[in-house]
Amino acid sequence: MTDPLTPEDVLRYLEDVDYPAGKEALVDAAERAGASEAVIRSLRAIPPVEYRRRAEVARSVHVDPGAGRSASRAAGQPAPVPPRGSRSTCAGPARCSALTGW
Repeated sequence: MTDPLTPEDVLRYLEDVDYPAGKEALVDAAERAGASEAVIRSLRAIPPVEYRRRAEVARSVHVDPGAGRSASRAAGQPAPVPPRGSRSTCAGPARCSALTGW
């Protein structure tokens, strides 16, 4: 079993990215940096918008919410929010969640 993925694990492979950057640029940069398949999958799952800074990427990647935290603290954390400017074509919260993870 592997350790849970954290936002820091993902950002570690994006050190050379010039922002703003789109989803494909982030995936390409992570692949060039030798990121694990879990990191690549996490980046492929983010919304296809332009990210202005690393913090937006960190908020958008879907990772184990409890990674690096106690279970009680992780349970109290709010769901991630897509970056500003992303558009949803979801019919409602349940449908959106099923389609995008949001």
